[in-house]
This record gives sequence, structure tokens and C-alpha cells, in this order.
Amino acid sequence: MIRIALDCFGGDHSPEANIDGALLALEKLPDLALILTGDEKLISEKLAGREYDKARVEIADAPEVIGCDETPTMAIKQKKDSSLMRAVELARNDDTVDGIVTVGSTGALIAAATLRIGRIRGVKRPAFCPILPTMKGGIVGVCDSGANVDISLEMLTQFARMGSLYIETVYGIERPRVALLNIGVEETKGDELRKSAYPALSAMEGLNFVGNMEARELLSGDYDLVVTDGFAGNVLIKSTEGACLEMLKKLKRDIYSRTINKIGAFLMRRMFAEEKAFMDYRNYGGSVLLGCKKTVVKGHGSSNDAAVAKCIEQAYLMRKGNLTERIGEAVERAEE
Repeated sequence: MIRIALDCFGGDHSPEANIDGALLALEKLPDLALILTGDEKLISEKLAGREYDKARVEIADAPEVIGCDETPTMAIKQKKDSSLMRAVELARNDDTVDGIVTVGSTGALIAAATLRIGRIRGVKRPAFCPILPTMKGGIVGVCDSGANVDISLEMLTQFARMGSLYIETVYGIERPRVALLNIGVEETKGDELRKSAYPALSAMEGLNFVGNMEARELLSGDYDLVVTDGFAGNVLIKSTEGACLEMLKKLKRDIYSRTINKIGAFLMRRMFAEEKAFMDYRNYGGSVLLGCKKTVVKGHGSSNDAAVAKCIEQAYLMRKGNLTERIGEAVERAEE
């Protein structure tokens, strides 16, 4: 049985979306058990009358909530009875708890996971790796996407190693194609970090490094993982998402601008629904924090029940594939 601690508060639609997502995940994954952290009375009320396997669900009372506007380090020190910290402490102190899922404060999660759960031996810094869809129907990961603004060459190579193992383990992609985010595809492009990273990544045993990638190629489907620092990765993710959302808004305005456009849109409504689902981040789960001793998944703050269920499934598959152990072994081999 794989046990995951689910933070039931902190999101825009918590606790309803978290609890509903938990029940969806339990229905899909028969060897999954969940510990729901948060206000025990409120969680029990939300579960009352629902059909689910009660033997696979526990509630850990944690009446406080860490807000996204709170200073992360202060919040994790002052709100030890928060739903997030209770999930983190369960992962830290209970060997039978395999990981945590939250849609709460990103900053608090990074601080708590790093300071309380701890890093895998040899890992310099944990890194976020979200997933985006590609034009060829596949997925692409970006590692790092915001956990580490300033990084070293060693950290960058570890991001590549950890991210590649994640893509392989969870998404079943053999020898994931790994690219380095840069301002040009030539080997000599970029700042000193990028220039030194190219030969280092090329020389890494077992890594399928395919060269530099320009930002415009992120969704092309030609890459499975893009490695970069957290600052550039965060800008890459948000600019891509923003551009897609603005194009959807313009398309909607254009459709409603003329009657003939409305008729055409009606006839193409199935295609538009498919495209909307393709571009909906909630269908791809959360951003995993690679490099921690336990599995950690951070969902979007506005996640609905389906998105929460997907995040839980990500954590489940990471543990099922022994990703933490595989990362530890790979980092240890690299140090030899």
C-alpha cells in the first residue's frame, strides 16, 4: 500500500476540491491510502455520506492554514499545526508515509520540504519540474521552474539527471530527450553557465542530451525535458501559458464578434472542446519537487478535484517507480 499525505487546505477551492480529488484517486488506485490533513471536523463533515473505502483514509487534525501571502520561513515556524506542516511532519517522521501533495503556498512548501523532509544525499538543491503538453500529443518537463534562481553547473547537471529519471519513471519515456534552454542552438551560445553546461551535459553517462533549445520550441514535441535555472524556467513556463491563454481570449472575442463566426464555432464545438482540454493545465497534474527524501507534488492553487486527483496519481507513480531511490543511486554514481 502506498500512503500519501494530502494537504486539504491552502488552495482556492479547498477543502472541497482536495477531498473530492482524494476520493477520485482512491477509486482509481486500489493500493493507495491517504492521510487527509486539516481541520478534522470540517473534513469529516465533507466526507459524511460519501461512499469510499474508509480503511484507506485517515484524518490528521491540523486547524491552521498557511496563506500564500505569508513569509514562508516564518509561516512554517509559527504555524506548526497547519495542514501543510502536518503533512510534511508525517512524511518526515513516519516511514510508512511515502510523500505529500499540496495546492498551498509554494514558498512554504519549498522551505518545509527542504528543512524538514530533507534532501536526498548528494543532491545540492531540490528542483521543481512541471509538465506541459506538446503539439505532437506528448509532454515536456521543465526543470527547474522556480525553486532555485541562482544555480551552479553541478546543480544544473543534477536537474538534468533527476528530471530525466522522472520523465522515464512516471511517463514511461525511454531515454528522454534532454535539452538545455538557451538563446540559440549553437554550442557556443549563452552565458558562462550555459557555455560550460553544454559539454558537461553531453558527457553525462546515460543522459540523452540533444543540445540547446530556444524558448519558442518548448511545445514543439521535439524534447521531453528542458533544463535551466529556476528564474529562466519560471519565465519560460509563465510566458508560454500566458501567450496561450491570451490567444484563447482573442479567439473567443473573434467568435462572438460576428454571427457567421458563431455558426462556424457551433459546428466546430467538439474540436474547440478538445483544444481547450489540451491546453488546460489541470489535466497534467502538478509540479513535482525533485531531490527530496520523500515524494513531493505541488498542485496549482486553483486546482479543481480532477487536478488534485492527478497530483495524487503523480505522487503515487513516483513512489511506485521508486523514483527517490533511483535519483539517490544516480547521484551517488555520479560522485564516484
